[in-house]
Amino acid sequence: MTRSVVVEAPAQPDHIAPAAEARFETVEGRGPDEIVALRAAPAPARPQLVEGTTPLADRRAQAADGHAHVGSIRFAADDPRAEDKAYAAASRVGADRMLVYRHHVPAEGAGEEYLAMYYVRLKLLFGATFRNLTAAERAGVDNRNGVQIGSVITGTPASDANLMPGDFVLALDGRPLRDRVEFQSLLRDAAGRPVTLTVRRGEVTLERVVRLGALPQAGDP
Repeated sequence: MTRSVVVEAPAQPDHIAPAAEARFETVEGRGPDEIVALRAAPAPARPQLVEGTTPLADRRAQAADGHAHVGSIRFAADDPRAEDKAYAAASRVGADRMLVYRHHVPAEGAGEEYLAMYYVRLKLLFGATFRNLTAAERAGVDNRNGVQIGSVITGTPASDANLMPGDFVLALDGRPLRDRVEFQSLLRDAAGRPVTLTVRRGEVTLERVVRLGALPQAGDP
């Protein structure tokens, strides 16, 4: 989910003309404080610019590469300073990577626009908190062990797999879980590939495929 607000463009260096107001969209749960707490490395002086193809497919590909979508900004497609303004906004966001769509047509069909989507490499490969089951919870799932999902961050592998707060995860790739420590270890071992979780939601048992993000590698930009 994104929250659309109108903000003044950030201060520009002297060689960049002042920016007009732009429509900036912040991904829920990806504000400045959350990014600082979860990012894998300090923000670069200038983000990597990547020519985008389609926003949805690119977002999935970036997630698989360990980069989380944190926000977007839009300008008129014929704005000659759009790219400079997008870079200036990236500095405020602290983006590691900026995917640009120079002639993007929004869903509402309001004409072409210059769209920049910002990504940050986060520590999250899963995107949800989890804890051990209590004795009463284990009794409710035939005395099986596992973990309960807590908060789920929008746009992460856990969110994309439709995991929900309160879900009980009982197995990973058919392997019954003992506790949260084992689950965390198995997630790390499977980083960068899809895994199938056996989930109990209420009285229903579900299978959810989670395409885990990659772990940040030492020395990565």
